[in-house]
Amino acid sequence: MSVTDADVSPAPPEIRRPSSAVLIAVLSTVGIVVSLMQTLVVPLIPSLPGLLNTSASNASWVITATLLAGAVSTPIAGRLGDMFGKRRILVTDLGFMIVGSVVCATANSLLPEVIGRSLQGIAVGAIPLGISIMRDELPPAKVGGAIAVMSATLGVGGAIGMPFSALIAQNANWHMLFWTAGAMGLLCAVLVVVFVPESPVRTPSRFDFGGAIGLTIALLALLIGITKGADWGWTSGSILALFGMSLLSFLGWGAYELRRSAPLVDLRVSARPRVLFTNMASIAVGFALYGMTLTFPQLLMAPEQTGYGFGLSMVVAGSAMAPTGLVMMMLSPVSARLSAKKGPKFTLMLGSAVIAIGYLCAVLMMDTVWQIMLSSMIVAGGVGLAYAAMPALIMGAVPLSETGAANGLNSLMRSIGTSTSAAVMGVVLAHMTMQLGPHLVPTRSAFHTAFFIAMAGAVAAIVLTACVPMRQRD
Repeated sequence: MSVTDADVSPAPPEIRRPSSAVLIAVLSTVGIVVSLMQTLVVPLIPSLPGLLNTSASNASWVITATLLAGAVSTPIAGRLGDMFGKRRILVTDLGFMIVGSVVCATANSLLPEVIGRSLQGIAVGAIPLGISIMRDELPPAKVGGAIAVMSATLGVGGAIGMPFSALIAQNANWHMLFWTAGAMGLLCAVLVVVFVPESPVRTPSRFDFGGAIGLTIALLALLIGITKGADWGWTSGSILALFGMSLLSFLGWGAYELRRSAPLVDLRVSARPRVLFTNMASIAVGFALYGMTLTFPQLLMAPEQTGYGFGLSMVVAGSAMAPTGLVMMMLSPVSARLSAKKGPKFTLMLGSAVIAIGYLCAVLMMDTVWQIMLSSMIVAGGVGLAYAAMPALIMGAVPLSETGAANGLNSLMRSIGTSTSAAVMGVVLAHMTMQLGPHLVPTRSAFHTAFFIAMAGAVAAIVLTACVPMRQRD
């Protein structure tokens, strides 16, 4: 539905429009900071069970809860942004991140930590909001490159988060991680208020509470089933009931959304073959990305007595992973230019192929730190190419009036991929273990299994992208 004159409120005259460079810089900074929340505690993974007095599988929820909240909040933030103003909801998301950081900073047990991490995860909705603001505010010639950079911040922030959090956790109390995160969230909120104009476009409608609840139930049941499958038994009644509940919830949610005049997620847009297959590929790429985020740091920090580990400190392991963020950021504009020349479908397939090659290198080369660094940078290069190509594919398939909903759905698909990957990889590394003194540590086979699973995700992305129909001209 096109936006009518009645739906457009004039921008406040006192707001001075910032330059394109300032707007891109501020929104990209916000994107990096909120995506940093996804890997904030990754260097602490080996220590979390002891810090929170819980099991390894339960401790994995400190990561999974953040990704789950991000998956659910993404379409909610997009819808509320259309209704009440994108900048307003962007600042609200950052407010949740600040509150969640304070909760985590004052917690010492699992439940409050998971609650705080869930509140932090809500801020991930800022990324599709930033993309929508760029589309509304930037000159058409700059939109493509800016959105490619903003889209890549989801991976860049995750990569930067590891050395950042490792440096703090190793040299200060681990709670300082969350005080620092809260301070960064506050700084981002101030930058948004000062430099980001409120979009004049409004789409008045009722908020789809039923759609939000249905999506939450479906994703929660799926991730609990994956996380607890090894503990409770994959064929146990409880696990089968959870998977059944997830399937029925997704089906019921889809039927409900199709009947709504203003749904949380416009499934009619997603049913178009180009959007559908791009979104399916997005799940696979998101899944493959988070495999690197969880496995490589643990491999680098594993004790040398395992026969495969390197015994690196949190800071050194995080620093070894830091170049991945630089690689992603450098390749996002390259992806935009490559998409303009060869088409975004080619770029997405190329990126997915590079990811698969990176994981293959990880399987074959686990003997030195530089080999692990090389493999991680290859994977990151593929992610940088793939993530930046997705919005271009989506926006080329839908009218301008529907790009906000379509990009929000694509961000949701990526979040589903990363949250599912966190659950799956967490199960593999928590249950394929060996005894080393008083501790259980993942085996070499556990890491190989995780790499092969992530590689399969990248191959699936290639196949799905090949199915994307293209017009004669992108």
